[in-house]
Amino acid sequence: MDVLGIPIPDAGPVFLVALSLHVVAGLACVSCGVVAMLTRRTGARHRRYGRAYLWGLAVVFATMSVMSAIRWRENAHLFGLGVLAVAAACIGYLDRRGRQRDRVHIAAMGLSYVVLLTAFYVDNGPHLPLWEHLPAWTFWVLPALAGFPLIVRAIRTRERPS
Repeated sequence: MDVLGIPIPDAGPVFLVALSLHVVAGLACVSCGVVAMLTRRTGARHRRYGRAYLWGLAVVFATMSVMSAIRWRENAHLFGLGVLAVAAACIGYLDRRGRQRDRVHIAAMGLSYVVLLTAFYVDNGPHLPLWEHLPAWTFWVLPALAGFPLIVRAIRTRERPS
């Protein structure tokens, strides 16, 4: 079965339910993450959308764990990316008080977001318009090439003396 050109494995109803929840939570993560990034870190809006990102990521991780258990051979690498994304988000969350002048929080949450996107492109890139023409290694590298300069810029901007 295909949805919008992306093949859906026939791995049973539990897999399909997990995948459905995974997609919804992933979309929530992407949108809430962007809002959190674009709002003042000290504001209520940043905290609200940051928490929504974390809860969405928890659902993405839980559903990905279920799907990986069902299809380990095909999804083991995605499980590894999920562990990295959640670990980075936890580090960023725990440093939300900014003991390192926000560097750790920004870097860890940014890394979490980049890894989330990397997992999406590694899994779905070969089926997406335009991306389908790229070599497989680019799905692993392009999110980082786009994200890391933005993370560095955010850290430098935050650390400038007022």
